[in-house]
Amino acid sequence: MNFTKMNGLGNDFIVIAGESALPDNAAELAVQLCNRFFGIGADGLVYILPSDNADFRMRIINSDGSEAEQCGNAIRCVAKYVYDNRLTSKEEITIETLGAGVQKVQLIVNDGIVQTVRVDMGAPILHGLQVPTTIDAERVIEHPIEVNGREFKFTAVSMGNPHCVIYVDDATNFELEEWGPKLETHPMFPRKINVEFVTVNSRTQADMRVWERGAGPTLACGTGACATLVASVLTGATDREATISLKGGDLFIEWNESDNHIYMTGPAAEVFRGNL
Repeated sequence: MNFTKMNGLGNDFIVIAGESALPDNAAELAVQLCNRFFGIGADGLVYILPSDNADFRMRIINSDGSEAEQCGNAIRCVAKYVYDNRLTSKEEITIETLGAGVQKVQLIVNDGIVQTVRVDMGAPILHGLQVPTTIDAERVIEHPIEVNGREFKFTAVSMGNPHCVIYVDDATNFELEEWGPKLETHPMFPRKINVEFVTVNSRTQADMRVWERGAGPTLACGTGACATLVASVLTGATDREATISLKGGDLFIEWNESDNHIYMTGPAAEVFRGNL
């Protein structure tokens, strides 16, 4: 089996193309191969598969063997892979995902190589039960949640996968590994949740650190950056376009008023290739 190691702002993946369907042992493979000491090492295992509805289909298995519905960094990696490896010659393609359906992707190409990818991430889902949370409300904004005697306030957003956005004084140095796993598995989130800790520095820039459901702390989270912008607009903290600064680098996020869709622009990179 041939693989390509790729990353989007340090959120890294083992990318596999050429399979006709997700293998039965994908969860077991992900746990084995994503192990950074006994395997290749990655945040997730990504399969590029045929699609009846789009140019390509993406399936993402987290490092713990669970499946992610969507991943903004992985979809940029997939887009770069299929163009750079001549699986398509189009600079506008569609990729089918489990949680967000068919997504439109624009490739910014220089000398035949993809440099940057702009993804239509679709419309955010804001109803509390649909994110999902246990809160039956049209929007869950700055809702209190208690963990081990400490109260946070979160805003809930789904970008095809669930997120809770929490504002803190210093996201860069926040105790991510202490509070992230406790919030991920809180009973208020029936399918667990991705947790973003955010500090807004201006109307057009915010710092974000993420605890990803099924993967733990990662250097970047594309859907989390999108959820952060949505939450920041809903709370009045930022404009509808802003740079979200992650540990691995920056993503530019737009919430378009005309179609209600979120657009994410950022890089993707190939690291190395190998075979198993």
